[in-house]
Amino acid sequence: MKQISRFLFSLSAILFFGNFCWAQQHIDSLAVQVTDTMFVSADTTFSADTTDFFSMEPDDKLNAIFSEKMDSLMGSWDIQKRFNLDTSEVKLLDYPRNLPDSVYLKRLQDIEQVIDLTYNQVVKNYIKMYTEKRRDLVEVMLGLSAYYFPVFEETLDKYDMPLEIKYLAIIESALNPTARSRVGANGLWQFMYGTAKNMKLEITSFVDERRDPVKATDAAARYLQKLYDIYGDWHLAIAAYNCGPGNVNRAIRRSGGKTNYWEIYYRLPRETRGYVPAFIAATYAFEYHKEHQLIARYPEIELSVDTVMVNDYLHFNQVCAKVNIEKEELRALNPMYRRDVIPAKQSKPYPLVLPNDVILDFVGLDTTIYAFEREKYFPNNTLINPTTSTSSYFTPVDIKGKAKVVYTVKSGDNVGYISSWFKVRASDLRYWNNINRDMIRVGQKLAIYVPEKEKDKYEKVNAMSFAQKQASIGKSSTPTKARETKPLDPAYEYYTVRKGDTLWDIAQKYAGISADEIMRLNNLKNDRGLFIGQKLKIKKKS
Repeated sequence: MKQISRFLFSLSAILFFGNFCWAQQHIDSLAVQVTDTMFVSADTTFSADTTDFFSMEPDDKLNAIFSEKMDSLMGSWDIQKRFNLDTSEVKLLDYPRNLPDSVYLKRLQDIEQVIDLTYNQVVKNYIKMYTEKRRDLVEVMLGLSAYYFPVFEETLDKYDMPLEIKYLAIIESALNPTARSRVGANGLWQFMYGTAKNMKLEITSFVDERRDPVKATDAAARYLQKLYDIYGDWHLAIAAYNCGPGNVNRAIRRSGGKTNYWEIYYRLPRETRGYVPAFIAATYAFEYHKEHQLIARYPEIELSVDTVMVNDYLHFNQVCAKVNIEKEELRALNPMYRRDVIPAKQSKPYPLVLPNDVILDFVGLDTTIYAFEREKYFPNNTLINPTTSTSSYFTPVDIKGKAKVVYTVKSGDNVGYISSWFKVRASDLRYWNNINRDMIRVGQKLAIYVPEKEKDKYEKVNAMSFAQKQASIGKSSTPTKARETKPLDPAYEYYTVRKGDTLWDIAQKYAGISADEIMRLNNLKNDRGLFIGQKLKIKKKS
């Protein structure tokens, strides 16, 4: 047992900002006039010569959209309980309002930073939202930042990256480790599935490391560093983190090769235009929260925690039955476990985070805890019994009333074939056997659940030849059909897939190209769509 530095309280039960990729999706109608004096760098001395720039008027509908979301989330019972927010309390009325532009600009200039903190009316609109219009939310995030920022800073320092990158998580998730966007981005750093897998984050039916504060932060730092290596500019790297390098590259091309974020601003996707301004404003708000009389609010819950390594299957219910901790708190401290199950083994232990006041009880009672209703939660010491998901993830079919058949994998088999022979969903087959990325091996024993009355029929599948198994479902006996080859588009550069290639590996061979962009160009969902000899579109020829 060692003192936890890897984890500082995660409020998975708090659902404020499940879709906090918020502003960038609504900043598409800014009423501005593009001029040479439109944007003022924090490295620029403020003067009256910039008054044309300050005549810009952003669309204030943006803040209305924010307010609607925040009012709904901040008024939730769970936030009121955990943060003890008294809805009847008197709001502070004498905080600074409507500061002159020269004050904002001077303060941004005074922040010690590597990333340029440009100031303009779009940025100002975000600053006013943080410091005037939604002070309640900012005060909650200030409280959370006291726990998460040390984790972020340690990781950013490890990779020698600007520490102000930590403020990007404010824009991504509002520091909610279980935030989930409408398009499936997940966690503090809002990773999509494909990007997360390419960054070596584990995502299975039981574990989602996008929701692990330490591992997700490490992946985000590595990904941002790669983007910076491509562009040599943090504004562009941050924009690419939001919309992908492909969209940034197109904006650069359509702007005649310009590589300044503000010069390609209107060439970027609508949802990305507010991303950098919101980042700059968040940096300002957190650096100058005292000047705006913003006071951090801390959740009323035990935050002194430690971690132990678990090396056997463990259900949260087993822990709660023997240790004085509520399941919601256990979930909050361990947001990476999807189904209240830790799928640990001797060969692959997993961390369990507990409050300090109960961790010694857990260590002293670990044998009793593991044994508590063992057969109920892990029949035959397996993970096959479906458990309740803590989110809207895939839920397997109920195996009650079904018979178990054991199938031995043969040469030429794959998950698709086997699921069709036994007439079960491929997703169920993966879940029952903890299969990751459809990786199975010859000789592997697979548990499959079939209707009891058809058990004898399906037990015979083991002894069938490939041709017989295919014939049983009315399919050809040819193991693999030759894939149709489409004519190549002469306007694109192509890559020929080799043995062992992944989309991430291929993307690394080309500057400015992401795995997500390759998937989009080739209508792929993930690496499973690759085959040796395949011709992949990479980018348009210059």
